[in-house]
Amino acid sequence: MANNSLEDRISINPNICFGKPCIKETRIPVYMVLELIEQGLAIEEIIKQCYPDITPEDIKACIHYAACIFKNEEVFVQEVN
Repeated sequence: MANNSLEDRISINPNICFGKPCIKETRIPVYMVLELIEQGLAIEEIIKQCYPDITPEDIKACIHYAACIFKNEEVFVQEVN
């Protein structure tokens, strides 16, 4: 997914959901979608059972957003003696 596509689908606004990343033009936080995936719901189930106003591409953008966070995270490993 290209960065501009991610920016088209995920927004961060300090006035919406306390600044948590959300699916654009909704108040659905990315983490809530990821929790549904963690529970084992398929993309189609998430849309049908929970959020009928979003698209499969929105859900994929949530996954991609999370992957980008971890991909770009700096990890410092401390040696244990």
